[in-house]
Amino acid sequence: MKKLLFIVLLICSYTAIAQNTPYTSYFTGNATDKVVTPNFGITMMGGRTEHTEAMQWFINKANGGDVLVLRASGSDGYNNYLFNELGIEVNSVESIVVKTAEAANHPYVIKKIQQAEAIWLAGGDQYNYISVWGNSPMKQALQDHISVKKGAIGGTSAGMAVLGEWYFSAKNGSVTSEEALKNPYDERVQLGNNFLQVPFLQNTITDTHYADRNRQGRHATFMARITHQTEQPAFGIACDEYTAVCIGSNGIAHIFGRKAEMDNAIYFIKTQGTQPEQISKDQPLTWNHNNSALLIYKVITDRSGSAMFNLKDWQTANGGQWVNWYVKKGQWFEVEQKD
Repeated sequence: MKKLLFIVLLICSYTAIAQNTPYTSYFTGNATDKVVTPNFGITMMGGRTEHTEAMQWFINKANGGDVLVLRASGSDGYNNYLFNELGIEVNSVESIVVKTAEAANHPYVIKKIQQAEAIWLAGGDQYNYISVWGNSPMKQALQDHISVKKGAIGGTSAGMAVLGEWYFSAKNGSVTSEEALKNPYDERVQLGNNFLQVPFLQNTITDTHYADRNRQGRHATFMARITHQTEQPAFGIACDEYTAVCIGSNGIAHIFGRKAEMDNAIYFIKTQGTQPEQISKDQPLTWNHNNSALLIYKVITDRSGSAMFNLKDWQTANGGQWVNWYVKKGQWFEVEQKD
C-alpha cells in the first residue's frame, strides 16, 4: 500500500494541476517548498530557442531550490526542459499562466513567487505583462524577489523586454525601424518605465529578435525619446535570436550564442551625452553628432560565454568591437568607431 501511494504521489508531481481558478498551473518535481538561499543573477535571451549554456547558468542560481516560470499564454513547455534536460538538480519547476488581473491578485500566485529561488518570464506579448501584471500584488512580489530576496530573474523575448527600467510596451502593436525612424512619436512607439527595477538596468531599454528583424533603428529611436524626455544618458541592451546575456551580482555580463561564424550578436548601446538634433512628431529623426551619436559594443557570440561587458562602468569589455551608430533624416547608419 505504501509503495502504491508513493507511485501515485510521484505521478501527480509530474502532472498539470487541473484547477477551477483564474490561473493555470503546471507542476513538475517535489511539491514541498525547499528553502535555500539563491544567488542573484539576470539572464536575458533574444528569442527563438533557449540557449542551453545560458539557461544552465541561470538555473544554477536557484541553488537547488524552486524555479517558477510566469507567462500570459502557453502551457508547460519549459517544465521538462528545466527539470530534466539541463543536467542541474532543482527541487521543482512550476509554470503559471496569468492572463487576468484576478489571477495577478491571487494568493497562490503571490505565494509561489515568494517561494521561488529563480523566476523566468516567458515570451509572448509584453503588453499582457505590463497591462495585467502591472500595479498588482504580483508585480510587487516580483520586485521583492529581485530586491529583497535577491533571487535570480530572467526572460526571453517579451520576458526580456520588460526587465529594463524602460520598455517598449507594444500597446498599439509592434513597430518597425522604418516606421519609428520616420516618426519617433508614431502612436505605435509606446514607451514606459519602472515595470520592474532590476540592478544594472537603470535607464536601460532592451530589445530582442534584433538583427533578425532589423530593429537597430527603432531601438535608437527609443533611446532618442528617452534621452530627449529625461535629459539624461540612456542605455540599451539587445540580443539577436539564439543569444543570451547573463549578468552576475558583480555587474559583469557574460555573452552566449551559437558559433561565431553564424554572425549572431549582443549589443551594449550608450548615448554620447548629446540630444537628437531633430525629434518631433511626424518628422524623421536626426541624431547625428559627427556620425557618433551612439556608442555600441557589439559582440559576435559563441557558446563559451568568454566575452564579457562590465555594466558598472559601461566601458570595460572584451571579445567584441566598438562601433558608432547615428541617424540622419530617418536613416540609420553603423560605422566603425573613429580612433
